[in-house]
Amino acid sequence: MKHALEIAYTAFRGSAAPDVPRANRVALGKALREKIPRKQHGLWKEAKGRPNPIHVLRESDVGRMKELVPIRYGRMLQSPFSFYRGAAGVMAFDLAQLPHTDLKVQACGDCHLMNFGGFATPERNIIFDINDFDETLSAPWEWDVKRLAASIALAARSIGLSDDKARDCAVSSTRSYREHVRRFSRMDPLGVWYTDITVNDFIGALPKAVRKRVLKHIDKMAPRSSSEHDYPKLAGTAGGHIHIIDHPPLIFHPKASGAPEFQKEREQIFQVYRETLPDDRRMLLDRYRVVDAAIKVVGIGSVGRRCWIALLMSADNDPLFLQFKEAVESVLEPYVGKSACSHHGQRVVMGQRLMQPFSDIFLGWVTAPNGRQFYVRQLHDAKIKPLVETFNAEMLDVYGRACGWALARAHSKVSEISATISGYLGASSDEFDEAMGKFALAYGDQVERDYADLRAAARRGEVPAIQE
Repeated sequence: MKHALEIAYTAFRGSAAPDVPRANRVALGKALREKIPRKQHGLWKEAKGRPNPIHVLRESDVGRMKELVPIRYGRMLQSPFSFYRGAAGVMAFDLAQLPHTDLKVQACGDCHLMNFGGFATPERNIIFDINDFDETLSAPWEWDVKRLAASIALAARSIGLSDDKARDCAVSSTRSYREHVRRFSRMDPLGVWYTDITVNDFIGALPKAVRKRVLKHIDKMAPRSSSEHDYPKLAGTAGGHIHIIDHPPLIFHPKASGAPEFQKEREQIFQVYRETLPDDRRMLLDRYRVVDAAIKVVGIGSVGRRCWIALLMSADNDPLFLQFKEAVESVLEPYVGKSACSHHGQRVVMGQRLMQPFSDIFLGWVTAPNGRQFYVRQLHDAKIKPLVETFNAEMLDVYGRACGWALARAHSKVSEISATISGYLGASSDEFDEAMGKFALAYGDQVERDYADLRAAARRGEVPAIQE
């Protein structure tokens, strides 16, 4: 039987084989320009029969915890950019209606700029990369690039930048993607596999005036994103027992969690999850015992999906927080077909391993007794999120270029398709870059119209929403 990672890989490898010379793959990409001109990617127009975005969102509420759904809409109503972050399913339909080269990569599926950031490698080095893979699937490379470009334009508008600046930042990010795809396509496979974006790489690309401030922020935040730092905020002791502290509605213990049957199921779930880890990680996990678990609300689009945090303690009471996050069908599946992984938690884990240079040592998956599927990771592992609200135009431009760089590396890690993509994009032409700038603004306008529809629906009471 094939290993799960091999099964996932074959789903997006495509027609390019390792024995086909790079020159031939580049030529194939150039030929695709006749079929899909690069300028065509800049066009956006609502497709005939486009579903009402509010209906799409409401349909995605099915299966969520009903009491948490109003929090989801409350967060989406904060701004068009927040709406965009929670509406990956809306854009998935839109992307599927647009012309594309049909060159598939392991795609992020929800590639907006807030899903990039810093995190720690197993060697405890901080790198910059994509850090959210809930929607990952084999899909056209353009879909990730377009979602990233539009997110940059919306972020620019959210901090008061002009549309000229917004377009320039989207173009700059796409140019970085194009240039780095070309570079990676010329490297040997192991060279791409071992490539990462270090703190020094990221800091070196920043304007000199802000380097010290950003480095100080990284040095300050990295130690704070750990189980040791989370423990005093999330846990306490009562009656001699360590437990996670409730902060409803964002952190809470469901009523059923106190029943003996729940404790038994919890132990069963951990044993099944344990079997998805490599032997050395199992031995490490075995040095901890589970002491408590509670629901924790995270993100925007994920709100309402079951997300458990589990507190584990070592023999000397060193804490470890794991996150068990519900995994459901990717928003891309209706348009590109089902995942090669039958388990959606496994789909997320395999996609993450295929795209990131290094992944969480506790990545795994499990099916709960009620049939719900989850993937597992550490709650925090030196994760550093961008403070977009503090950005100016120059900082957003640099950050967008880093995102384009990281996305190019992710798309190139295990696929020979990168040479074909590079051939299509070209070595010196900015035609596709400029098209993405045009698309980013046009689709940003669409998002603002959809956001206005959500606000109107909330006023009419058609969607539940609460402000936290």
